[in-house]
Amino acid sequence: MTHDHDLVLRPTPAQITAALNPPPGRNGGDLVVETLAGLGATTVFGLPGQHALGMFDALRRSSLRYVGLRVENNAGFAADAYGRVTGEAAPLLLSTGPGALMSLAALQEAAAASAPVLAIGSQIPVAGLGGARKGYLHELPDQPASFRDVVKSVHTVRSQSQIPSAIAAAWKSALTAPHGPVWVEIPQDVLLAETSLPVVTAPDATPDDLPPRPELTALAAHLLSHAERPAIIAGGGVVRSDASGKLRLLAERLNAPVVTTFGGKGAFPWNHPLSLQSWLEDRHTTDFLEEADVLLVIGSGLGELSSNYHTFRPRGRVIQIEADLGKLESNHPAVGIHADARLALQALLETVEDRPDESARERARELLTKVAARIDGQALTLERQILSSVRQALPADSPSFWDMTILAYWAWSAFDAQGPNLMHSAQGAGGLGYGFPAALGAAAADPTRPVLAVSGDGGALYSIAELATAKQYDLPVTWLIIDDGGYGILREYMTDAFGQPTATELHRPDYVALAESFGVTGLHTTPETLQDDLTRALNTPGPSVVVLPAVLRMFAPTHLG
Repeated sequence: MTHDHDLVLRPTPAQITAALNPPPGRNGGDLVVETLAGLGATTVFGLPGQHALGMFDALRRSSLRYVGLRVENNAGFAADAYGRVTGEAAPLLLSTGPGALMSLAALQEAAAASAPVLAIGSQIPVAGLGGARKGYLHELPDQPASFRDVVKSVHTVRSQSQIPSAIAAAWKSALTAPHGPVWVEIPQDVLLAETSLPVVTAPDATPDDLPPRPELTALAAHLLSHAERPAIIAGGGVVRSDASGKLRLLAERLNAPVVTTFGGKGAFPWNHPLSLQSWLEDRHTTDFLEEADVLLVIGSGLGELSSNYHTFRPRGRVIQIEADLGKLESNHPAVGIHADARLALQALLETVEDRPDESARERARELLTKVAARIDGQALTLERQILSSVRQALPADSPSFWDMTILAYWAWSAFDAQGPNLMHSAQGAGGLGYGFPAALGAAAADPTRPVLAVSGDGGALYSIAELATAKQYDLPVTWLIIDDGGYGILREYMTDAFGQPTATELHRPDYVALAESFGVTGLHTTPETLQDDLTRALNTPGPSVVVLPAVLRMFAPTHLG
């Protein structure tokens, strides 16, 4: 008997000739870029370094487009965004030691948001591996240990013949649900040595499917079909698996109201009659979800932000569909279904019964009315005006990338993303500096539409050097900087907790002058002129900076009392 997996494709005579006569002048770095091209990569991000020069030299002999940033962490954020908007693994080329370690915060965000980033770093020469302490520049006793707690998988290469297989295995890992970052490291001497190995063509790195168990989806379908008050929480897993259409079909068949998490923005239409939008930091929403007799959670671990800071206490039956096994039932007992959101939703659509419910849409309307009344009573006109101006200025199909800043915290709850995979933030890991370099990565993926980045002045200083990148590649990114002279949200937190802030105030550079020094157009705006100024900037080719001096406040929390 012959099995499919026993079949091996025989090489053609031309392939045999090519394998026996590889082109001269190639090194280990060529094996890296050939493998990436064979896997389907077209764009790589990164920063060169002494140990990684073999890879970067090989780039000029390849068809790959290189986008170089000025700080490794920012290069990681750019690759993260590229992976999110394309669904492809985004190669990130780095050097050893400090260069590698500088990427860790970005890789943590990619892991938290399930963004497929293929980080390939160099290593000290083979003789120093295993903690031999040879005293090489950039040497670490165990460099992979720094990455194991952050990425999905770690792959260390020790010879040139291992390069294609290691990169292919990492590529497959990055794109198998849940998506995420992976780490490959290759010693300097392996990258630099001349190679006589054949040119790498098309490695097999097809991601594994993660289907649901049928008995579990059968149970889930039965519970949902016969529920009296079903509700749905849709998380980032719905967006990552491109399952928004299936989510809408399921919600309509069940007449189940849907709230999206901050990572799941756009997974369900904002103005749909069953939409609860994304007001998760609101007690009215928390109460509504607690009252559901069957709650379907798709692609969310119900972590701190998604559970109104762990004040959410479901009283009904919970069904949780989650590709990340570590998040499955980690916060609440549930019918746990370890599966890709798209495959699980398809299984439910094939099994659930139509569930008539004339009250569902009215209950959704009533909830949003309560939420609006709560916000209306807090005199937050400026904040709502600014957020509305941003929404009006941003084209409906343009992506936006938000740093950890007060306006972003507003956007998590109150901003209509107008579609899946269009609004992104660093809410997964919560580090500063994400917005602008991530927007550059998205613009590199699709330069035909403008991209918006939103930062506070504190976060902006993390990535100000990337204005040089924006200019060098002429990327269509408009950067809105809300300048309040400090770390605004920390100022609020410390004032509330201790009566006064400490270490939150910052010297205020002239961001417009800074932008112009890089050759990037900059302008100051006001809340009254923001919409027009932002519209013009977004409609003007190339990068631009719009600076809005403003001190914003957050709406009152509902989880403290």
